[in-house]
Amino acid sequence: LTKESATCKAYPERPLLGLVLTPTRELALQVKQHIDAVARFTGIKTAILVGGMSTQKQQRMLNRYPEIVIATPGRLWELIKEKHYHLRNLRQLRCLVVDEADRMVEKGHFAELSQLLEMLNDSQYNPKRQTLVFSATLTLVHQAPARILHKKHTKKMDKTAKLDLLMQKIGMRGKPKVIDLTRNEATAETLTETKIHCETDEKDLYLYYFLMQYPGRSLVFANSISCIKRLSGLLKVLDIMPLTLHACMHQKQRLRNLEQFACLEDCVLLATDVAARGLDIPKVQHVIHYQVPRTSEIYVHRSGRTARATNEGLSLMLIGPEDVINFKKIYKTLKKDEDIPLFPVQTKYMDVVKERIRLARLIEKSEYRNFQACLHNSWIEQAAAALEIELEEDMYKGGKADQQEERRRQKQLKVLKKELRHLLSQPLFTESQKTKYPTQSGKPPLLVSAPRNSESALSCLSKQQKKKTKKPKELQPEQPQPSTSAN
Repeated sequence: LTKESATCKAYPERPLLGLVLTPTRELALQVKQHIDAVARFTGIKTAILVGGMSTQKQQRMLNRYPEIVIATPGRLWELIKEKHYHLRNLRQLRCLVVDEADRMVEKGHFAELSQLLEMLNDSQYNPKRQTLVFSATLTLVHQAPARILHKKHTKKMDKTAKLDLLMQKIGMRGKPKVIDLTRNEATAETLTETKIHCETDEKDLYLYYFLMQYPGRSLVFANSISCIKRLSGLLKVLDIMPLTLHACMHQKQRLRNLEQFACLEDCVLLATDVAARGLDIPKVQHVIHYQVPRTSEIYVHRSGRTARATNEGLSLMLIGPEDVINFKKIYKTLKKDEDIPLFPVQTKYMDVVKERIRLARLIEKSEYRNFQACLHNSWIEQAAAALEIELEEDMYKGGKADQQEERRRQKQLKVLKKELRHLLSQPLFTESQKTKYPTQSGKPPLLVSAPRNSESALSCLSKQQKKKTKKPKELQPEQPQPSTSAN
């Protein structure tokens, strides 16, 4: 007997009855935890197959013949190709679940899924199998790009056409039963949506202002990993220690950051859209779209991380000039009857915020430059050692190439850090006394910290809305959006 077959003999042979497919590793783990909780006293075994984790360990889990497998398409297809014994016969599958189905079958994503579905609906087809597809945006239809609409023979996509195309890609036979529980607006009833219009380089200011003024469990979304990395460095310099979540991180670190975010009450998670779908993180109070998402589907899923299970939540969009087109598309697709309200910003604090951000940017850029120089020097030293050659001074970056210039930069960096430390030691939100003159003791009036937790972002916004409704509509002036531009 081989080692694998001997291990298999140690467990009773059971067929694979249920297969759940998800787009992300974190969602697969969450689904497994929920199924394990439901099946706790039943003796039903489950296994998870996702990338970024040990293949050998997952093979050992399959050797126990679990009845239910939760997987991402890539790793599952890899193990099927290796012809693992438990995955050889999928004809006995009683239930196939495709979660976040619209995302899973998108063109250009999950190439392994199309091969997997083709196999399940051809050579491994079970006529008694039940196929279930889920998504919050299955029936949401957005307008196609102009370049496609101008083409001949282009049919306008509606809800029925979208579902038919989706069912065709998944390989569902016969007429499927559709259960639609979504609202017309597609977002939760307890979700409050708001926005801030600003210049692109002002987004850092408003993000920092919001995080400092309204502490809590905040999830900040950006469209790119490079933006997440830059924001992480900037906020760390400002003594906000954010957690990050994106596709280039090690899987263990991704899971660790998610667990930490779920445990801490006052915490910031910077994430790409890898965290947008399906994740059930308790009591997320704020979702901040640092960059407006490219489609309405992504907006709905991002915003769905808050206002869950009848809880209230806030979704804030920072809209720069480059975001206006995407914002209008989302607004049109979601059929919003009224304009999304502007979030109230106290402009009296913005000058102090602007100075902190200016210093933090200079420090972050300088530290990033030092980090890149260290990486370059380390790499070139390793390459030289492998080739057994000596390096010349001009091949180094930073200190070794020009020590005098590097010392000047380091001295300047120390000055900037000292200046920022002084600013950060002062309370950001202060209420000064009315008098501009010193007190009787000869000392200047003290600055009293404004309480941060006295009012939530939601109550602040609703108070503004009540003030607006009290004014007659014909007399109500258009509220300008505060700006911190130099002019």
